[in-house]
Amino acid sequence: MSESDNPDDGMEDSAAPLIEHLAELRTRLIRAVLAFIVGIVIIFTVAEPILQFLLGPIESALRELGDPSPTMQYTSPQEYLFTLFRISMVFGFALAFPVIGFQLWRFVAPGLYSKEKGAFLPFLIASPVMFLLGASFAHFVVTPLAMAFFLGFADVPSIIADLMANVIGSDVPGAADLPVADDGIRITFFGKVNESLDITLKFIMAFGMCFQLPVLLTLMGKAGLVSAEGLRNMRKYAVVGILLLAAVVTPPDIITQVILFVVVYGLYEISIQLVKRVERRREAKLRAEGLWFEDDEDDDLAEEEADK
Repeated sequence: MSESDNPDDGMEDSAAPLIEHLAELRTRLIRAVLAFIVGIVIIFTVAEPILQFLLGPIESALRELGDPSPTMQYTSPQEYLFTLFRISMVFGFALAFPVIGFQLWRFVAPGLYSKEKGAFLPFLIASPVMFLLGASFAHFVVTPLAMAFFLGFADVPSIIADLMANVIGSDVPGAADLPVADDGIRITFFGKVNESLDITLKFIMAFGMCFQLPVLLTLMGKAGLVSAEGLRNMRKYAVVGILLLAAVVTPPDIITQVILFVVVYGLYEISIQLVKRVERRREAKLRAEGLWFEDDEDDDLAEEEADK
């Protein structure tokens, strides 16, 4: 910062040597890691109810297919513990994110002007909110549809009948009347806890990240990296990209893919409107400062030169 700069711009004094900046970074990282560890410990105490909640769509799909008592399994002694620990890490990070975000903000804030702080802080708050919306949409809308699609290929009522008649025994009341396969191999669904959790978390992460699109594009628009007009001109490429994304992160059923496409493309259109709003505010500010017409004339000259 030169001596000619206005000190009223809100730039905080940060003339500390490099070693002090590294010490500050170490302090912030230690606090963030401690918050992460505390979050893991707290979530681990309630990891099993969270697991039940995450497996809820699978349970509902199995019950709708005729399974009165949905059961899942794990095939190694440590699998269930590692599954709970995985849940603790994911949701522990989410629980500790306010502290981690605050430590990040405290580290970068001294190097920002007051106007830059006012521009960056709302996006730091909006990002986890949008991720939560995307994760909720994935869990309550997308995952149940996906589970119904995948498990719909299994004949669950006949699976239960075979288990009762062949495994439990014919002395069970009503078991003798159940149909039993005389030949062939019965292909059944014995869900593993970690694999079922994996697909649920993939949906949550995918939709959570997709819901970051308005935050990212609006921030880029505020920084002048994108414009509403440019985003409108890129619509056809955005459509292709969203279709490819839907084909990769969703199961191979057209309903889920259409839902993801509609949601992400809707977020893209919302992003265009948000960037347009940012541009209007910038225009109003330049007009108030008497600089808009100068920039407008420069743009007109540039367009004329480009036409030539």
